[in-house]
Amino acid sequence: MNIALLGYGKMGKMIEQISMKRGHKIVARVDLETATINYGDIDVAIDFSVPESAVDNIRGCLANGVPVISGTTGWLNRYKEVEEYCREKKGAFLYSSNFSLGVNIFFELNTLLAGLIANSENYKVSIDETHHIHKLDAPSGTAITLAEGIIEATDYKKWELDGKGEDTVVVHSHREGEVPGTHIVTYSGTVDEISIKHKAYNREGFALGAVVAAEWIQGKQGVFSMKDVLNLGTK
Repeated sequence: MNIALLGYGKMGKMIEQISMKRGHKIVARVDLETATINYGDIDVAIDFSVPESAVDNIRGCLANGVPVISGTTGWLNRYKEVEEYCREKKGAFLYSSNFSLGVNIFFELNTLLAGLIANSENYKVSIDETHHIHKLDAPSGTAITLAEGIIEATDYKKWELDGKGEDTVVVHSHREGEVPGTHIVTYSGTVDEISIKHKAYNREGFALGAVVAAEWIQGKQGVFSMKDVLNLGTK
């Protein structure tokens, strides 16, 4: 495959290394200084840019018939716009807040646990996420996905960063050193506590998942998630 990297930071460079090891070619490295893109050479684009550029990057690719894999967070208030644009252009688009296989299994466990506890009034849920100091958004996209999974399976109505309220999933964000990503979902009760945790040791799992998704989306049309790639159920 000929791959375009939309964003050439740490994740972009790691995706480049893994892509080349898997026999693919990087034909474009797009950053804030890039003026033009030759879409005709591109089989798929992988977007790990910045929130301010993500939507324009994605729309540009879809307008030119290029499938897009996006892991950029912080722009999801415009997700519906991109989804509709993809369908309008009969393109292919896949967004994930986290491409790690382990994290996507963690998402499934999170929703299952939330459903099991849904009818109990004894527990109050909270999410703690920790990332490196360079991460621009808070909470993380992964934490938001976890919160949305809980809301879907329970009577919680919303999530809030450092929020409070009986119908609110409380999310706490921490920025420390070079931490790749740690997420903990905790149900605190009056007599005990239940928690599940995912801890990433490095970014390689995220990069590999993005490349696998890029391989998977070839020849497809529609809006997808990592559930589709990993056959974990329908979105």
